[in-house]
Amino acid sequence: MKSRLLPAIVVLPLILNPFIQTANGVDADSAQLKQQAMGIVKSFGGALKPELQKALQDGGPAHAISVCAEKAPAIAGRLSSDTGWMVKRVSLKARNQTAIPDAWEEKQLRQFDRRQAGGETAAKMAYAEIVDGRFRFIKAQGVESLCLNCHAAELKPEVEAALRLKYPDDRARGYTAGQIRGAFSLSLDL
Repeated sequence: MKSRLLPAIVVLPLILNPFIQTANGVDADSAQLKQQAMGIVKSFGGALKPELQKALQDGGPAHAISVCAEKAPAIAGRLSSDTGWMVKRVSLKARNQTAIPDAWEEKQLRQFDRRQAGGETAAKMAYAEIVDGRFRFIKAQGVESLCLNCHAAELKPEVEAALRLKYPDDRARGYTAGQIRGAFSLSLDL
């Protein structure tokens, strides 16, 4: 998997470099920043999903928990380092402390829930604005069928046990396909 992820991470900074200069005083173009952020989100999902699928095939859902626990933060860290953006995932029902949203993220997640209740799908939901000298971007993360192995209301006993071990304060359960489970949250100092 490393070989698939590396080209995107190596090429992405080259593509984004002219726009990242906003931290050095160049005026930021919101459309370009949104496009950058969306590219980073796609890179994140493109790196994480195959890892999850492979872990599910290799050892089942209990084994896949380690991917989210260990590889997802590593992917976010690499993308943050390589792009200059702060990249993370957040949720109103966080599985761990690093996924607890700040006030701005919580407001947007609640707005996403209202939009979904009005009929909009998670795939279409994103929001961006400049807040306190930072460009903030958030993209809803919908529940896919593979997510239900560890995020549904009813879980297999071995999954329950693995979750208790990795995430003693887990609240990220009870979802159904299509619901908003959380979001990718990115920020860039301008």
